[in-house]
Amino acid sequence: MATKVGFIGLGAMGMPMASNLQRKGFDLNVFDVDASKIETLAALGARRASSVAEASRGADIVITMLPATQHVEAVVLGDDGVLANIDADTVLMDMSTIDANGTDRIAAACRAKGIAFTDCPVGRLVLHAERGESLFMVGAEDAVFGRVEPLLNAMGTTIYRCGKPGMGSRMKLINNFLLLTVAEVCAEAIALGTKLGLDIETMRDVTGATTAQNGQFHTLMVNKVLKGDIEPGFTIDLAFKDMTLAMTAAAEQRIGLPVGAAAHAVFGGARATPYASKDYSALLDLACERAGVEAPRLKA
Repeated sequence: MATKVGFIGLGAMGMPMASNLQRKGFDLNVFDVDASKIETLAALGARRASSVAEASRGADIVITMLPATQHVEAVVLGDDGVLANIDADTVLMDMSTIDANGTDRIAAACRAKGIAFTDCPVGRLVLHAERGESLFMVGAEDAVFGRVEPLLNAMGTTIYRCGKPGMGSRMKLINNFLLLTVAEVCAEAIALGTKLGLDIETMRDVTGATTAQNGQFHTLMVNKVLKGDIEPGFTIDLAFKDMTLAMTAAAEQRIGLPVGAAAHAVFGGARATPYASKDYSALLDLACERAGVEAPRLKA
């Protein structure tokens, strides 16, 4: 019998994740506040849930993939949320990128009700999710990991066990802090190179052949902004949220992150521009505007 999965949250990453599960034989019951997204999954054969409660009831595993801590807590802990409707032997699997303290609160609420919990935030880009090539950072006890591992294998290619529940969220915080800071440095470097008269192909090829090679320039930007595509993806608004999680964690630990703080400020300022809801690779277009040069594009 196919594993019954309640999937809540069909955003930029949730949609391809759920689609891969449906295509690979899982029994999906899906819910999102956007009814059109539910219909997209229904066209692939998923069942439509009319609420969080309906998506949760009768599931072997309930997945939440939502934008921010407050959304996950409302969906999981609300009066008619997941924990109010989940069966005793169900696993709650949160794949959102949220505050690790929020993850700890959800894990504690699950423990209080005897519900198994794992945090499995996602690495890599939407294009990888669409191809079933995502990476997962998992916080879970061994028995719980054994139950969710088949789902992770259906949605991605790489799984890292990061420790007990809560450690997946902590690893994702560090991962996104690094990649988002590097993305801003890449945008500034390309803007400077453009101002100096270098063409984008030369910059791509040379930095790709030295230790300057990195995923933000050579995977993200070449597939998004350098093709003229800044539709999200992963928005600058959400990137700012993730940078804020890192800066908050650093403050709680009494750690200064001066370079990260500067990048965080750039993301904060970008939210006041028309790029706020665009893909975070649009940092390049913003940096070029500020440098007074036309943003480069790769030749087709």
